[in-house]
Amino acid sequence: MKILAIHAHPDDVEFLCAGTLYLLSEKGHEIHIASLSSGDKGSPDKCCEEVIGIRRAEAERSASIIGARYCCLNFADFEIYDDSPSRKRVTEFLREIRPEVILTASPGDYLTDHENTSALVRNAAFFAPVRNYATGPSAPLDAIPAVYYVDPLEGIDVLGQKVKPDFCVDITSAMPIKEKMLSCHESQREWLRKHHCVDQYVESMREWSAIRGREFGCQYGEGFRQHKGHAYPQENILAKLVSLSILCN
Repeated sequence: MKILAIHAHPDDVEFLCAGTLYLLSEKGHEIHIASLSSGDKGSPDKCCEEVIGIRRAEAERSASIIGARYCCLNFADFEIYDDSPSRKRVTEFLREIRPEVILTASPGDYLTDHENTSALVRNAAFFAPVRNYATGPSAPLDAIPAVYYVDPLEGIDVLGQKVKPDFCVDITSAMPIKEKMLSCHESQREWLRKHHCVDQYVESMREWSAIRGREFGCQYGEGFRQHKGHAYPQENILAKLVSLSILCN
């Protein structure tokens, strides 16, 4: 099965669902990782063009660890908008990749880039099979893919309220690979330290994964919610694909 994990920036996927992607890759599924933005503004001292090259190389190196393909849709940081040109751009990308399962950003998160990514991907999944919605050379999809939201950062929405996942994937066995993938994004350590006053971002990821895991009785976990709006697939395909899943009561 073809799986697409698509978030706003390089390293968002690694932080929030790389363990699940590794488990899926080990079961023989085809994995694609994408970011809408190139992460061009994620540096305290380098120009945008230099940052783009650095971050693309880091993302490609990370994806290669699990045999995944990385793609960037070349939006700029803080310039991801839920408008008509962007909808067509993301829909055409889905038609090119042709995923059956999509993992994407939470609808409510601390940053507008994340929230607009969520809206764009969710709606693109709906638009992608619509034959009369012209976007480019790629053919419409045969059906709407199953859409899942990863946790928002720290499991809280834009107002700081806790977000409860539908289910958790036990990624304990995958944690070494998740750490290795996130560590590829080494340019972000200096950026986060200066802008967010956060250091040891790999350790922060490990701590969050442990918090989510403890809520479901495992050492490390990644939470997901399935989009079950009208016309979207209702069967929990992701939970079936990953056997180490714990359904929320």
